[in-house]
Amino acid sequence: MTAINRLNLTDFRSHAALSIDASINAGPGLVVITGDNGAGKTNILDAISLLAPGRGLRGAPLSDAARQDGPGGWSVAAHLISTEGEVQIGTGTAAAAPERRLVRVNGAAATVTALSDWLALVWLTPAMDRLFSESSGSRRRFLDRLVLALHPGHGQRVNRYEAAMRERTRLLTADGPADPVWLAGLEADMAEHGAAIADARADVVAALAAELGGAPDGPFARPLIALTGNDTDDLAARLARGRARDTAAARALEGPHRADLVVTHAAKAMPAASCSTGEQKALLIAIVLAHAALVAQRSGRPPILLLDEIAAHLDAGRRAALYERLTAMGVQAWMTGTDPALFADLAGGSPSTCWLTLAAGRVMPA
Repeated sequence: MTAINRLNLTDFRSHAALSIDASINAGPGLVVITGDNGAGKTNILDAISLLAPGRGLRGAPLSDAARQDGPGGWSVAAHLISTEGEVQIGTGTAAAAPERRLVRVNGAAATVTALSDWLALVWLTPAMDRLFSESSGSRRRFLDRLVLALHPGHGQRVNRYEAAMRERTRLLTADGPADPVWLAGLEADMAEHGAAIADARADVVAALAAELGGAPDGPFARPLIALTGNDTDDLAARLARGRARDTAAARALEGPHRADLVVTHAAKAMPAASCSTGEQKALLIAIVLAHAALVAQRSGRPPILLLDEIAAHLDAGRRAALYERLTAMGVQAWMTGTDPALFADLAGGSPSTCWLTLAAGRVMPA
């Protein structure tokens, strides 16, 4: 198991300087942070999310993370413990280059992708409660975060595919005829990276479907999941044939960037988008828990879960079931909420729960 033992934020969003000791005598486990709205709870989870490749749970420009009245740069550092030993990792930006990501591992400069060697993260935020009712792009980004935990090179392939796609669109929509040789090269790049993207997504969706299929119906319901629009066969040729159409649309109309994660409530045979808000959240939680179990099976190192305002829209029975599952799985989960009473089912008892309160920019034991 991998867990964050200590966390330090400097000039990160609302926090000028914040240190959190999440160590627990019984070993790493659940971390519950409660506090008023606007206290900065989500900012703590956002900081942790940036200890993995990507733009974090907010998906915002790196410069946005800098404290408004601060010097311009920011940093997040964590001390990790695992069965493989201990490591210090950190990331941030300098004021002179607010969009240039800096990474250090045990004090030495490292690449952003190197963070995947130490930490896998998956998060749920209130903004994701209606994921199944939003655009397919939102579901693809959610799926790609799940894929990244099992295929560390996935994010880089997505970036390369999208860069080639943007350049192809620029050429197609520019004044004057585009160089067909250049277009063919970009389409070949899209086909190469697209095939790897599609294969990784298909692998994770199939494995998750099997994991979910073996679980009984319970408080979170059982989702059926499938992937559509993931065909990349003969993609380069299809793109070449579709140049006129894509020029008129000013975008590529075929490729893995059109894929979608389709989720159905199994017991009701109902599309997730048609379910209640509480049911949608329960389905989403079921997927995330199955994913954590899958990552643990494949790597022996389950992801750290960041669960922002996780109790919202969950009834008491589902809250209790969630806490029981998290405790039994042995994952580290950072959970936030405004009311400690929402975590009452944990309060009696779990020695592997760290209780913290955030107020006036300070974190104190609850």
